[in-house]
Amino acid sequence: MTIEQKAARERPASHLFYQSRLRRPLAERAEGIYIWDENGRKVIDGSSGAMVVNIGHSNRTVLDAMKRQMDKATFAYRLHFENQPAEDLARRLVGYMPEGLDKVFFVSGGSEAVESCLKLARQWALATRQDSRWKVISRFPSYHGSTLGALAVTGYDALKRPFLPMIKDMPRIKAPTAYLDRDNLSMEERGVRYADMLEEKILEEGPESVLGFIMEPIGGASTGALVAPDSYFPRIREICDKYGILLIHDEVMSGAGRTGKYLGGDHWRCRPDIIALSKGLGAGYCPLGAMLAPSRLVQPVLDAGGFAHGYTYAGNPLACAAGLAVLDVIERQDLLANATHIGTLLRTELEGLAERYPFIGDVRGKGLLLAAEFVSDRETMAPLPRHFEAYQRVVDIAYDRGLIIYSRRTRGGVEGDHFLVCPPMITTAEQVAEIVTILDATLEQLAGEIPLAARK
Repeated sequence: MTIEQKAARERPASHLFYQSRLRRPLAERAEGIYIWDENGRKVIDGSSGAMVVNIGHSNRTVLDAMKRQMDKATFAYRLHFENQPAEDLARRLVGYMPEGLDKVFFVSGGSEAVESCLKLARQWALATRQDSRWKVISRFPSYHGSTLGALAVTGYDALKRPFLPMIKDMPRIKAPTAYLDRDNLSMEERGVRYADMLEEKILEEGPESVLGFIMEPIGGASTGALVAPDSYFPRIREICDKYGILLIHDEVMSGAGRTGKYLGGDHWRCRPDIIALSKGLGAGYCPLGAMLAPSRLVQPVLDAGGFAHGYTYAGNPLACAAGLAVLDVIERQDLLANATHIGTLLRTELEGLAERYPFIGDVRGKGLLLAAEFVSDRETMAPLPRHFEAYQRVVDIAYDRGLIIYSRRTRGGVEGDHFLVCPPMITTAEQVAEIVTILDATLEQLAGEIPLAARK
């Protein structure tokens, strides 16, 4: 009997529902990179939840800061009062941003952050008499959130298709999946070629109609920690400048230090016009996200009558107090450096597993945002047959063995199985060894189940 079957059989029926009927054990407590269920079973949180718990669970510094704020006030509506934690967190965040991004708009999560970016961009266009600009080009595959506005710029068919009649679908270009290409170009040439697809799409749509381009500097679940060739980033910026469109970076997953830099785009010294942050910003302690933008975009909108957008919990003092404490932990423990060091170690171990298991076709990512993609043929990079459901099976096997990992399908959500290994930034070398031992056993079992011979 699987853990899920046991949980479903032994516990009362639930009034909750989420994506499916899947039942999991009750979480009893969590500390560091571990979670214990109601029966005392310890599981390694090898994905930081959904790449959220960047500094680990139950950090005392954060909990104490939240308690101090709870003793003062847990809510102050922004139209009635300002609050110090929001002011302080905004100031600290601006210090981590590329030059010029000096304004912060707080939200409660990643979808809200992306919605805010899209709405600010459009209202800026209206305020500056560029009414014809409304199209936001995105990439395929990509994931930018679950709200209807965020889905409009998402390139992930399985999640988007049911809602197409309800949204204004936006134009897309191919994500820079250079690792799949089988041509005579260098990686640098491939990067420029993928970036040039943006210019082609702008010209196809009509430059006067294009408002912006949204991208994840380092891919999330939809592309499995995709990293574009270095040449991609400056060319994208050049094209955006040429046509006067806004470059929006979705740093919901790659931001807040996970990749070894505070922003994923910092690896290439990128200069976006607007940034969406969440997940690791609150690190699972409180719902928290943010949009960061320059005054040159914000001031025209405010001058034109104000930003027609908002959320009840925007700038919540308790959430911002948690965010401040998370930032304190990152700085005091030098977790950016640890994410780089441990990420390099973990990636090396994943590459070692790829040598043993020929159905791993690619290992990629930055810092502790890492993924491995399954293939049926390394030469052609053909995906595994869909009916193997390998992306789900690898998660289930690992979970039964005491390790949480994350998975999706890389090629539009339809095929291209991959899994992400993204433990908290506090992970040690000894804990990497724990993770890899379980992963090795997981992959060996998977190989036996879906006729994929392990190479010893």
